[in-house]
Amino acid sequence: MSAAYETAARRLRDAYSGDVVAPLREVLDPTDAVGAYAVQTINTRFWEAEGRRIVGRKAGLTAKAVQVQLGVDQPDFGVLFDDMRIADGGNLDPAQTIQPKAEAEIAFVLGADLPDPETTVEQVAAAVASVHAAIEIVDSRIADWKITFADTVADNGSSAFFVLAEAATPLAGLDLEGAAMAMTVNGTVVSTGVGAAALGNPLNAAAWLARTLAERGEPLKVGDVLLAGALGPMVALTPGDHVVATIDGLGDVRFTYGEG
Repeated sequence: MSAAYETAARRLRDAYSGDVVAPLREVLDPTDAVGAYAVQTINTRFWEAEGRRIVGRKAGLTAKAVQVQLGVDQPDFGVLFDDMRIADGGNLDPAQTIQPKAEAEIAFVLGADLPDPETTVEQVAAAVASVHAAIEIVDSRIADWKITFADTVADNGSSAFFVLAEAATPLAGLDLEGAAMAMTVNGTVVSTGVGAAALGNPLNAAAWLARTLAERGEPLKVGDVLLAGALGPMVALTPGDHVVATIDGLGDVRFTYGEG
């Protein structure tokens, strides 16, 4: 299957130019995690060879309802590269996206490595240097977002860009599970949620991510950014949109979907 995986990986890379592709059914069964991560890894290695630098990971499918929808019982992950980061208050040029959507998340920045395949929530908490409000801009190279679990995994977790709040909050004393989120577009509330949406607590999502990557021999490291999963529904973007996400205890984070 290696040749088929290489072909699928190249199709996804080529789709970044804006020409979306059909779902990868001829290569990947809808729940084929092994094959999908093989395709993702091919492209990760390709982009690293091109000079892109990994700065962290994102967890996806952390909401049970979404897992049921896609017929899986686990989250997924994707890679965050340095050129995916947008400054808090910055702009995202619509020409860099295809069919983008925004979702509000809680993010962690690590102050220590997490190499243990049996990493606990307590170990993650001890390793967290700071907590941030965040917005992930997801996008899909698959036409019309008609994705299965395998499609989104192969497509780097349907990732595109992320915005990390400048405000860095210590973990101690935060109620991440109960933290309420509201996201507005042009001043109108379009999405609400709570920290518990991410596997019951964003720290649970981070611990799952740490264990999964350690088992793969790609452990999380000091300085890594972790996006712990959406706290509410994602919202499609229209050029000119000004997006703000506010999370209890963490403040807000914002960006504009338009040329600077």
